[in-house]
Amino acid sequence: MLQQLFIQNYAIIDQLKINFTDHLNIITGETGAGKSILMGALSLILGDRADTSALLNKDQKCIVEGHFRIQSESTSEFLKENELDNDTDIIIRREITPSGKSRAFINDTPVTLGQLKELASMVVDLHRQFDIQDINSSDFQLAVLDALAGNEPLLSEYKKIFSEYRNIKRQLTELIESGEAAAKEYDYHKFLFDELEAAGFYENEIEENESALKVMANAESIKGTLLSAVQALDGGEDALLQQLRTVISKLSGIRNVMSELSPLEERLQSVLVEVKDIGEELEQMNEKVSFNEEKLNELNERMDVAYSLLKKHRVQTTAELLAIKDELDVSLQKATHLGAEREEKEKLVEKLYAELNRRAKDISSKRSEQIPGFIIKVNKLLQVVGMPGAAFKVELSPLSSPATDGIDAIEFLFNANKTNFLPVRKVASGGELSRLMLIIKSLVAKSMQMPTLIFDEIDTGISGEAARQVGNIIKDLSDVHQIILITHQPQIAARAFTHFFVYKEKKAEKILTNVKLLNEEERIHAIATMLSGDKPTAAAFENAREMMN
Repeated sequence: MLQQLFIQNYAIIDQLKINFTDHLNIITGETGAGKSILMGALSLILGDRADTSALLNKDQKCIVEGHFRIQSESTSEFLKENELDNDTDIIIRREITPSGKSRAFINDTPVTLGQLKELASMVVDLHRQFDIQDINSSDFQLAVLDALAGNEPLLSEYKKIFSEYRNIKRQLTELIESGEAAAKEYDYHKFLFDELEAAGFYENEIEENESALKVMANAESIKGTLLSAVQALDGGEDALLQQLRTVISKLSGIRNVMSELSPLEERLQSVLVEVKDIGEELEQMNEKVSFNEEKLNELNERMDVAYSLLKKHRVQTTAELLAIKDELDVSLQKATHLGAEREEKEKLVEKLYAELNRRAKDISSKRSEQIPGFIIKVNKLLQVVGMPGAAFKVELSPLSSPATDGIDAIEFLFNANKTNFLPVRKVASGGELSRLMLIIKSLVAKSMQMPTLIFDEIDTGISGEAARQVGNIIKDLSDVHQIILITHQPQIAARAFTHFFVYKEKKAEKILTNVKLLNEEERIHAIATMLSGDKPTAAAFENAREMMN
């Protein structure tokens, strides 16, 4: 419910505050007084585009603020999802700066225009005379039948299954596409894998073989160098080991008279052991180095295979080749299992599709049951609100496959002058659409969750008894919903729970719009004026009192 609307520095409004009640709030005033300006300001907090031309004082910012009390779960869920203060009272504010910058806030938190529009659509339904978007929407039309049929629990379960069905179907499509791609690549990947498998490389083999080839190619030089080193270390009296032994022996002879030589002698003993070990290892290495033509040929053949595979796969190491082999193995295994997974998904899709169809038929059946009675009620009310030649009907036809809201395509059809039935968007005028929408909303008011309903001059073109009946419909609708309505019809204004009067006044050489809450006597005067002009007659006053009673 819209509890309060605050407007500052907008068009010809300096500053005003309107406190609305829960039921029927009527706004009247002379043509040009500023009623449409109120709707323009309200449209800003509903997400309409902002324009600096709307600023009364070009040096100050414009502020429009709406205070709402909410109770719907969808609104609370929106606030949670967007990390906004979740309370039963929310404030929506829009600001336009003199520079033209527009900012939007929900509970003092900055939000995008998209977020503002989404929330606004949950709390306010603004219906202008030529605003026909809702009534032409198949979503709205189906929602009307579902509200009458009490389909909400069925639809809730249906939509859960539909979401799962769509998700599994998407997975199946991806599997099919992956399977087709895998089938095209399978043979080639199998060839590459078999080639690497046949090569049978072990970890670091290529690097080890390269090293072995280098040694074998230089075997003679390596053996000569190693033998020379062994002899230099332990090959006679002049060898390093023999000289070390001699030095150690001499030092041990004077150790008793020079005790500080003991540590040095121990270090030399360590050097002697280390040099001896080195000599032995060099000798072992020398024994291993040999030239074997058969082994050389074998290594060269192995490396030819290795170099060929390294070049083919554009890598440089054994590890990289083995990684490619593992990837190919995974790809081949995946391709092998795709068929079984696809078959499983196909069965699940088929099962969900059958379940969707079953539930959708139940929903469709309940919708169909409501159509005859709904048509009768709408047509009856069309006569009441001044459209005696108009007729309405609903066409429900099956879709080729289940959709988000079931298996029904819907169309509201209208016949304005006893000619042909056509979709309402093609034949109904703005005034006819407005009254038709009012009728429909009045019929589903108790069954369909709707936000605050705002009607902007939807009664244009009617008068007398038709206007009185529209007033009765609106009054009944206001018993279950908050309604804010701008009207020129006294028959409708007389039904107000709360009556606001829009007028112009001169302040500081400026003509400004203001709003006044009327008491009972002021309401009688306003309605009498609507009946007979600026100087209402006694009969007009009496008529006004009768209307209000």
